[in-house]
Amino acid sequence: MFSELIFLAVTTPLYILLIGGEILCSYWHEKGFYTTKDTLTNIYLTSLNMGLDILMRGVVLFILCYFNGLNPTDWGESWPILYWGALFVAEDLAFYCLHRVDHSSRFFWAVHVTHHSSEHFNLTTGFRSSVFQPLYRVVYFIPLALFFAPLDILLMYSITQVYGILVHTQWVGKMGFLEHILITPSHHRVHHASNVLYLDKNLGMCLLIWDKLFGTFQAELPQEPVRYGLHKNLIHRDAINIVFHEWKSMYKDTKKSEKWADKMAYVFAPPGWSHDGSTQTAAELRRQLHKDTGWEAKA
Repeated sequence: MFSELIFLAVTTPLYILLIGGEILCSYWHEKGFYTTKDTLTNIYLTSLNMGLDILMRGVVLFILCYFNGLNPTDWGESWPILYWGALFVAEDLAFYCLHRVDHSSRFFWAVHVTHHSSEHFNLTTGFRSSVFQPLYRVVYFIPLALFFAPLDILLMYSITQVYGILVHTQWVGKMGFLEHILITPSHHRVHHASNVLYLDKNLGMCLLIWDKLFGTFQAELPQEPVRYGLHKNLIHRDAINIVFHEWKSMYKDTKKSEKWADKMAYVFAPPGWSHDGSTQTAAELRRQLHKDTGWEAKA
């Protein structure tokens, strides 16, 4: 925990410097990347997330320590470079799995949707947190606890989160050969797009390999400029609706069919699923796009 406090003390000035610089550049160049209301919303959401994260920290440590005790190991002291390298890769994969489920099941999308609800894209968007994710994130870290120390897992997550925040920018273009290795700002712009072609793509935190392996990669295309926000953007953005709007919509949708199988599908199937075809999932929208235009995604 002490190492995390030191880490926070080091990174906070970095965030302030970079965000301040981006705000000034956006203003000077009249880019309009920031609005006061959107930035305040990002601060509000990350404050809720951090508060819940702090409350859950003891529970998370207890769970990780329990599973770590099932397979106690000290190989980090004998092979430190291998240990930390393996932890980085394993944690990045764990995040990819978490992130993919958040996009593939409406129940979890109802939590994650707040992160995608902004129609702007800037460094503060990285702090536009999925408020309730701390309640279940530890499930994806349990396999790691069988091989790595619990505090090391939490520290590595904090470190990779820094990179995950810094890719929320429009100032950085394509990054050459790194486009084939890392999740770059270009790749993450695609992830935040509402364009049908880009929906549910580029789900990794740091490494691109998981999206390549599991078929969720999509390059940013010059002929398809990114439109930020949700496929169907929010009308009311008050403090309550910004967090709970998808839960309310999901509840209403469960009343559209009397069949329990349909009701459960409205909760756990991919976002956009409907029993009567009145709404479509991202995969269905892409199939329709291909049928109508013949346009397919290109790497």
